[in-house]
Amino acid sequence: MDLKVEEAWDYFKSKLQKLSEACIPRKGKKFIGRSCKPSWMSKHLREVIKKKQKAYREWKKGGISKESYLIEVRTCRDKVRQAKSQVQLDLAKGIKTNSKRFYNHINKKKTKKEVGSLNTEDGVEVKDNLGMAQYLNKYFASVFNKTKEVLRDNGSMTNGNEDIEVDITISEVEAKLKQLNGTKSGGPDNLHPRILKELAHEIASPLARIFNESVNSGVVLYDWRIANIVPIFKKGKKCDPGNYRPVSLTSVVCKVLEKILKEKVVKDIEVNDKWDKIQHGFTKGRSCQTNLISFFEKVTDFLDKGNAVDLIYLDFSKVFDTVPPGELFVKLEKMGINRKIERWIRNWLKGRLQRVLLKGELSGWREVTSGVPQGLVLGPILFNLFITDLGTKSGSVLIKFADDTKLGGIANLEKDWEIIQEDLDDLENWSNSNRIKFNSEKCKDMHLGINNKNFSYKLGMHQLEVTEEEKDLGVLVDHRMTMSRQCDMAVKKANAVLGCIRRGISSRDKEVIQGTGETSPGILCAVLVSHV
Repeated sequence: MDLKVEEAWDYFKSKLQKLSEACIPRKGKKFIGRSCKPSWMSKHLREVIKKKQKAYREWKKGGISKESYLIEVRTCRDKVRQAKSQVQLDLAKGIKTNSKRFYNHINKKKTKKEVGSLNTEDGVEVKDNLGMAQYLNKYFASVFNKTKEVLRDNGSMTNGNEDIEVDITISEVEAKLKQLNGTKSGGPDNLHPRILKELAHEIASPLARIFNESVNSGVVLYDWRIANIVPIFKKGKKCDPGNYRPVSLTSVVCKVLEKILKEKVVKDIEVNDKWDKIQHGFTKGRSCQTNLISFFEKVTDFLDKGNAVDLIYLDFSKVFDTVPPGELFVKLEKMGINRKIERWIRNWLKGRLQRVLLKGELSGWREVTSGVPQGLVLGPILFNLFITDLGTKSGSVLIKFADDTKLGGIANLEKDWEIIQEDLDDLENWSNSNRIKFNSEKCKDMHLGINNKNFSYKLGMHQLEVTEEEKDLGVLVDHRMTMSRQCDMAVKKANAVLGCIRRGISSRDKEVIQGTGETSPGILCAVLVSHV
């Protein structure tokens, strides 16, 4: 049956939804009360408890001795402890695949950070869920860059780009479907990841045909360009909409396609040697650790040789939401990516719509005119490509982890200060030409070394604030380059985790706490592994 991609998708989606409604039993709401049994309770255990209760009644009537009753009590207690230990051991073993279940168990009393009442610009307090959803969506849309005509470069932007047919195989699609996390939420198309995962073998073939037709024709389906936004509270006042991060819940099927295209994009970039050498975020073989080691190895080498060193910590303002599509498309054309994939990405980012989902209430739709929405698979790669040319002319040590950028250099003499200041001016010019802004209030300057002359630096017209301590990718760095504060913070976190374990884990068996090896980790081992 020869169907266009839109018709094929609508047919596939409607059939899958009908089959799901007909064949999947709906789970009713759990009654939370006395009748709600704990997870460790079993049929055999209920019989043991009834036997103990029966022995108690017989002892009170004088039918059995106290010793016989106490035997039943000890037997019941041991069985309950054994059942609890097994459940808690299973939680520890499954922490890598389902950490949410484990932490829900040990954090039973932890309250979820929900959206609080919001204060509008006019000073009006919004309390109802629908009103808060509408206002948050309005705020999230207000930070977007306005659409601008796509910039063109008649030079070498398309050099090396190949326009070849994309072939997505059934085995590729099936493998990606089987990797889905069945506990995650679905998107606006109401296709749940668990259903897609369970039916991976059966639906891989029709999805592969839809994917190939979509990519090679450049047609991106409407369901793949819309998103439900979940506001995640960061820190600060709950009444301030700026303290919420918009995370996009998009079509799970489209995310499967994104994963396949991401691998092809990465391969093209590697072949054309277009990777950013100083970027450590969302890059294979690199991480927060490699970023910190690479940067501070150079900084400590400067200090060991008796130099003064100045560090500049830079912070972009709402950068993932403000990446202008025109400038992004120009840079994509220069990366040597397959033109069919590049065209698909263009159409995928155009005409996007979003709405805020808050406690079952949905706001109206708003157009997404800029950015690479958080929650997309291709988003981090596209952002990395967008800032590849950031700091290419830097004369100082510059390193990046996604949008977290830091600059450092020797600051013994005034000419050293001039080099660092020129690098800052260059970064400011880059941000202006690419239409994204630094958050000047959060950009900081740190002076290291005994003989540091404490030079002042400017980012544009704003003089940077001097700090003696800064959190760098989760690690506290101070002007004396000591780790005492970082160690204190690590101990505090470890004690907090141990407190949760003590309150939430009743078993004290060695097997549960310590484990019996790599294949059977204990609670402590599992928690430590999950925090690495």
